[in-house]
Amino acid sequence: MRTVLIVLFDRVQSLDVTGPLEVFAGANHWQSRPDHRQASTPGPDGPAYRIRTASLGGGPVRTTSGLRLVPDEDLADTIEPDLLIVPGGEGTRQADPDLVAWLRAHAPRARRLVSVCTGAFLLAEAGLLDRRRITTHWAYCATLAARFPQITVDPEPIFVRDGKVITSAGVTAGIDLALALVEDDLGREAALDIARHLVVFLRRPANQAQFSTQLAAQLADREPLREVQRWIADHPAADLSVETLASKASLSPRQFARAFAAEVGMPPGRYVDRVRLETARRRMEDTADGVAETARLCGYGTPEAMRRAFIRTLGISPAEYRRRFRPSVHP
Repeated sequence: MRTVLIVLFDRVQSLDVTGPLEVFAGANHWQSRPDHRQASTPGPDGPAYRIRTASLGGGPVRTTSGLRLVPDEDLADTIEPDLLIVPGGEGTRQADPDLVAWLRAHAPRARRLVSVCTGAFLLAEAGLLDRRRITTHWAYCATLAARFPQITVDPEPIFVRDGKVITSAGVTAGIDLALALVEDDLGREAALDIARHLVVFLRRPANQAQFSTQLAAQLADREPLREVQRWIADHPAADLSVETLASKASLSPRQFARAFAAEVGMPPGRYVDRVRLETARRRMEDTADGVAETARLCGYGTPEAMRRAFIRTLGISPAEYRRRFRPSVHP
């Protein structure tokens, strides 16, 4: 049985705690089902995880939303966990020196060390992220990088693995990370089943951006440009040249390109590239369409053009992306 220890402290983000906790509890439920026991990793029947929560002194804590959490135990009395999870929240902004000292002394003994959201700040204060590549909530990446220049902070992915240290982006990304860990431990079938019960996607890959293209870009101020943004998303296979898009906005190509970049935050060509890639990724995850059909439906001139876009941005081909991230089909 693997011990999962979740650290609690005042003003912790409740979903950073309960999101991963529900995933590991779901894994225990999955393993307890007779039809799945033989599919899990070898070992005696019983729960896959021993899930514990602990705070300094063992006292209850208040989350940022006011929810009162009562831990199972005092951090001073905990056994060395297989997996140590450090959540985020407002309580990480001025880290408790005693908590940082406990992490510095005990966290290196965990086989896997995880932070969710701004929990990365606590690990950084304890010196546990030095010379590592990590991520955190997009809104705090620049602050973390400035405070700890010895750390490489990547603001794009929803989670990052660097050896035994695994860091995730904000709140719900902790669920994606926990599902990935369950898949490591118990296999893809277990993670798929848990994701279905939680009604989440399985699984957003680690290198998926924290935002969709539509969220990452600004929404244009003017309605004609907003309408163009919507039209691009709905028609990725159409002619999306600057000339065509400018005509839809009733602007000259030069006026359109300048206004779009100013209001959306990126040139129209780059925006179109991102929308097409995001649409292609979703089709590779959600449909059985081949690469050639996906390329056609997403506006790539040839399958090779789509393959180059995937490799350039994601580092893998469309076929490999599907192999890794498309859920198995169940009757």
